[in-house]
Amino acid sequence: MIYYIDIDETICCTPPSRDYSKGVPIIENIKKANKLFEKGNTVIYWTARGATSGIDWREITERQLGEWGVKYHELKMNKPHYDLFICDKAMNTRDWK
Repeated sequence: MIYYIDIDETICCTPPSRDYSKGVPIIENIKKANKLFEKGNTVIYWTARGATSGIDWREITERQLGEWGVKYHELKMNKPHYDLFICDKAMNTRDWK
């Protein structure tokens, strides 16, 4: 299976200032995502970091993923900014078991 996983408020908590360099990892969710990777699934992180500000957060994001021990195949930075995502295949982290 192919999993697209968001970063902020999914595998880390980010301050309201949206200073992504100050994100704090959510270890429990990182472990869940890493298990998907370890089971042979394709894991792609897809983030809207910089979507509204135009700031390139890739270097900081890649460093964080490495420091946090995140296993993944690809990082995509082109996720659009939105208020609500409606999709038949979407899952909220509260339902992630």
